[in-house]
Amino acid sequence: MTEDWLKSSIMAKRAVAKGATGTTHSLTIEQQGGFHYVYGPYAKPTLSIDPGGVVVVETEDAFGGVLTSETDSPTAKLNFPYLNPQCGPIAVKGARKGDCLAVYIRDVETRGAQPAGTTCIIPEFGGLVGTASTALLNPPLPERVKKLHVDRNGIRWNDKITLPYEPFIGTIGVSPEIEAISSLQPDYHGGNMDLPDVAPGAIIYFPVHTEGGMLYVGDCHATQGDGELSGVALEQRATVTLQVDLIKNWSFAWPRLETRDFIMTIGSARPLEDAARIAYRELVRWMSADYGFDEIDAYMLLSQAGRMRLGNMVDPKYTMGASILKNYLKA
Repeated sequence: MTEDWLKSSIMAKRAVAKGATGTTHSLTIEQQGGFHYVYGPYAKPTLSIDPGGVVVVETEDAFGGVLTSETDSPTAKLNFPYLNPQCGPIAVKGARKGDCLAVYIRDVETRGAQPAGTTCIIPEFGGLVGTASTALLNPPLPERVKKLHVDRNGIRWNDKITLPYEPFIGTIGVSPEIEAISSLQPDYHGGNMDLPDVAPGAIIYFPVHTEGGMLYVGDCHATQGDGELSGVALEQRATVTLQVDLIKNWSFAWPRLETRDFIMTIGSARPLEDAARIAYRELVRWMSADYGFDEIDAYMLLSQAGRMRLGNMVDPKYTMGASILKNYLKA
């Protein structure tokens, strides 16, 4: 379903297909074949599409589907670092370094038998425990797996609590120019940002670093709180519908996002304040380059009207999204 606001979006104004819907393509689990666990330029594209093409992708959950029961042991079942399986890469014809991929997220739908959602506690992983990066003598928390019924009406946490179904894509991005970066890590290419705003109805913009752009996608969530505190959201298999366009000669350092109401820039780093600094710096530069603001004035305005979203505080790098309402950009 195309939303009215898309007609005024950056994608509609600047992209090759002007936001128009092109040919629809399918990328099923069978068509994908092997998943990818790094973002890099060394894999052959699974699919090649024209700008404006729609791709319906079947994704696996972050665990590769191996946690099937609440009695499962994550330590025994998970094969680290082969987590966060990614579909793609999807090449966009005509995309070159210096361009931008515009990815409109049309839908994220839960796929598979119920209980379709999985969350768990993994030893030495999470925001409130000792990890390999924050070495402590405290013993790890005990493992626990929770399986939940998920549909568009909500998520049944228990008999008293039903959480809203707020699906989004935890891991999405493009190929770096030369590196191969783990699908567990977010960075300038996107990746495992775990940012709830990367949701149906949003357009995310990625700078192209290599021919075709090479778009990867996976790790969908049914819901997640800010920070993904325990390290695991409500992971789900999903059917993702993406409309992918190409903006020529528009490049920037970090991913950007647009919705009906706001624009956002996304930064990933450790420590957390550096991720926030990257995000806000990129937003200042965007406001200056495209919306006529003096940089210092934009800096001062964001001090009053900027908003900061915490994506994750548990991955190898942390992710923050800085945003401002579009209403303030019309002045």
